[in-house]
Amino acid sequence: MHDLTWRPLTPRDAQASADLLNAMETVDGIGENYTAEDTLQELIDPYADLERASLAAFDGDVMAGYVKIRFKPSAEEVHRVFLDGGVHPGYRRRGIGGALVDAGVAAAKVVHELHHASAKLVVDVNRPERIAGLAELVRCRGFVPVRHFQRMEHSLGDVDGPVIPAGFRIEPWSERNDEDFRNVRNEAYRDHWGAVPMPADLWRNKITNQTFRPETSFLLREAGRAVGMLVTMSWDADTEASGVRDAHFMVIGTLREYRRRGVAGALMGHALRSAAAQGYDRASLNVDSADPSGVFEKAGFATTMRYVRWALEV
Repeated sequence: MHDLTWRPLTPRDAQASADLLNAMETVDGIGENYTAEDTLQELIDPYADLERASLAAFDGDVMAGYVKIRFKPSAEEVHRVFLDGGVHPGYRRRGIGGALVDAGVAAAKVVHELHHASAKLVVDVNRPERIAGLAELVRCRGFVPVRHFQRMEHSLGDVDGPVIPAGFRIEPWSERNDEDFRNVRNEAYRDHWGAVPMPADLWRNKITNQTFRPETSFLLREAGRAVGMLVTMSWDADTEASGVRDAHFMVIGTLREYRRRGVAGALMGHALRSAAAQGYDRASLNVDSADPSGVFEKAGFATTMRYVRWALEV
């Protein structure tokens, strides 16, 4: 590790970050491919303090590994920060991953004290369970598995599914109803594990960015009130690498009082038909494994990969 240069990340590292992540994908095979535009979006996240809470190791112009912390815009009793990072396959088994995790935990304490010092700090790592060596790396530093999530997929051929219920009206995303989308998401996610409201700046960074697909994102209303929403995203780098055009249902939300009335199923059915008509090959989504509703299975989705949420109470 002594021949590497260590420094915080900057937005100028977008291409080097994409190169690193794509090199990792060749070994880890988790279906994540990146362009420099994709990684830039993460580097300019308003809740990623790169100067205080990121570190990258460079071998010349090659990024050998990195870690960055994303803190939450709000927190009550618990402040869960995300630790994200990785090591280039050519530089693994040299202690770089351990050094980066240690640096990430230290950085998490710094931003926590700056933003939510009165809350309890928990550092989260959320990665597919298939990545070799990851469990051993985080476990030996005190992380424990606290939650499981799963990626589910739906092949788009002849798509059938629930129609929009009587009394409801569906509309695609537009700049006029963007705030309705965000408000429904925030209200619907109030009882979702680990979720906090998304302020407008984070919404723009994480949702309505270059991967957002407005023509396949829908809002459901009843008597003019926005009661459900579905946001679709798609990554051009994934399409180029796999040859499969995937419509990823990034956010699906239903107001609490409208659950078990077919809102989510109707939104997914409409979005699936729309995606198929627009030439997508597949739809996908990520879901909490503790979700008891079975609504995604009913819509025809099947699990293809599992994720583990590791947590360290600091």
